Amino acid sequence: MSAARSRRGAPARGDAPRPTASPARSGPDAPFDEITPPAEDYLKAVYEIGRAGDAVATTDLAHHLGLAAGSVSGMARRLADAGLLSHEPYYGVRLTAAGRRAALRTLRRHRVIETYLVHALGYPWDEVHPEAERLEHSASDKLVDRMAAAIGEPTTDPHGAPIPTRDGVVDDAPCPSLASVDVGAAVTILRVSDEDPELLRHVAEMGLVPGASVTVRERAPFAGPLVIDVGRVRTHIGLPLAEQVLVAAPHDRRPPRSRRASR
Repeated sequence: MSAARSRRGAPARGDAPRPTASPARSGPDAPFDEITPPAEDYLKAVYEIGRAGDAVATTDLAHHLGLAAGSVSGMARRLADAGLLSHEPYYGVRLTAAGRRAALRTLRRHRVIETYLVHALGYPWDEVHPEAERLEHSASDKLVDRMAAAIGEPTTDPHGAPIPTRDGVVDDAPCPSLASVDVGAAVTILRVSDEDPELLRHVAEMGLVPGASVTVRERAPFAGPLVIDVGRVRTHIGLPLAEQVLVAAPHDRRPPRSRRASR
């Protein structure tokens, strides 16, 4: 989620976050419907930044969420007291098992909503992220499950991100970026960062959507751009943009996770 974007339910910079759950029901067994929207955003951010299992620094969370460091630290203490986070001094925070379940529940809602907006309502893929940010906190699990069923139980969202199952299972193994691909290698695009609408419009115009085949032809020295073939079209892409495009490893010939490419 964009640090510059203000979302419903997220506290303004410097504001103290609201309590994460009812005090009487805090702890690892606190029901999900008592976790507040700011806490859901926080847990989702910890998951997204620390997907590889690393501890996440509160400074990284503050940047990601667009909040003051003090507010982020205060929320970390509250979520730790609720049994949703563990805190490692000098390293950062990690999700507990309960925290991971809560984060994946929010991610499922977000990604199903994005996919429904594209495939059922005809939204372009560059407009669904902010809509899903607003709706993910208010949509019930029952509604989200019906939305998923209505569009064929998709396994990925329009940008290629995997959708967690109802049981919290997700195939979210780290993937290399296009920027890391060797010259001469052919890869398949799996996923594109969804946070910047202009980026999504630009890569769609280049044909860099989930499922597209790309071959790296040249790499300019001194961090220069790549020359790539997207299908039969040759074009250039700068490294900062290429880092936002995730691909299947060159030796991995599995089909792309996205069943539907959206532009």
